[in-house]
Amino acid sequence: MFALRSIAAPAQRQCLRVAPRAAAPFALRNQRQYSSKGEQVAKFNGIKDANGKYPVSLIEGDGIGPEIAVAVKDIFAAAKAPITWEPISVDPIIKDGRTAIPDTAIESIKRNKIALKGPLATPIGKGHVSLNLTLRRTFNLFANLRPCRSVAGYKTPYDDVDTVLIRENTEGEYSGIEHVVVDGVVQSIKLITRDASERVLRYAFQHAQSIGRKKVRVVHKATIMKMSDGLFLNVAREIAREYPDIEFDAELLDNTCLKMTTDPLPYNDKVLVMPNLYGDILSDMCAGLIGGLGLTPSGNIGDECSIFEAVHGSAPDIAGKNLANPTALLLSSMMMLRHMSLGEYADRIEKAAFATLAEGKVLTGDLGGKSTTTDFASAIINKL
Repeated sequence: MFALRSIAAPAQRQCLRVAPRAAAPFALRNQRQYSSKGEQVAKFNGIKDANGKYPVSLIEGDGIGPEIAVAVKDIFAAAKAPITWEPISVDPIIKDGRTAIPDTAIESIKRNKIALKGPLATPIGKGHVSLNLTLRRTFNLFANLRPCRSVAGYKTPYDDVDTVLIRENTEGEYSGIEHVVVDGVVQSIKLITRDASERVLRYAFQHAQSIGRKKVRVVHKATIMKMSDGLFLNVAREIAREYPDIEFDAELLDNTCLKMTTDPLPYNDKVLVMPNLYGDILSDMCAGLIGGLGLTPSGNIGDECSIFEAVHGSAPDIAGKNLANPTALLLSSMMMLRHMSLGEYADRIEKAAFATLAEGKVLTGDLGGKSTTTDFASAIINKL
């Protein structure tokens, strides 16, 4: 009560002004309006080059990034995937006082409509802001897609996990709207908009259709955040009417966490969709169910372009030693191929990768083996 009374004091009311709209351009700008209810969200519109291949922007990343990128490129070459790699650097620059991506990298991704990204290191407590966040803001990547599937041959406390999470990627608590009210009191504003909610929810229903799942579940806390999460949930109910073939329901975030860590199998037939912060936490929790981020692919989806990435760290302690596990980046590249309607190549490579993991003879150190990155990639190539 003391803090509330302090905030309400007349002498301090001027401190309560919310940051101007310009402070949150990321969450509000470039939100495409869909004129048709059946219009596909985030459709890939890349164009083949003169050799009949699709150019893909490649951000190798920091630490182990270049090594695992080489493994993916070698596997793609062996599978004869119709991809031409266009390496780019996203080393940060300062533009108009903010961390930005170099113009050449922006032009490459905009031109190719697609990118694959290795891990990028973010300084802790100093230096430039997260390049991962900068990329999402630069290209308005509104949905984060995180499937988590158990790997045969790699034992965890849970078997046969196959969850799919979709996280709204542009607003919520991560909108960056925060300020000091008075000394010792900081206010951070959670932003939820109808347009951004509608966009990611429609994508969730369409993705469920594309992978053959018949249920979409919204994860929320509308019991407490009645207006913000309430808006997200109400928009979900409206969008659900457009997809009568998909069963829709909702569940509180804390219940989802409890049930998933008790028994994740009932979630295998669903696509879960949720606001930004919940998705950030829950997607990593699901990665833990299958063995960690080293086995987890990820995609950031946008209307104009999409970036698929390994979400694990850059592991500088083993960088350059040919010891890194390329599985997460490889599985992310499979998501990329399917997004590009090149599913036949994704199926072949994925089958070879999972067969190699299940066999258990050629595994990197994090999976309990002693093989090198190169050995692991070669084993997958031999199974193609």
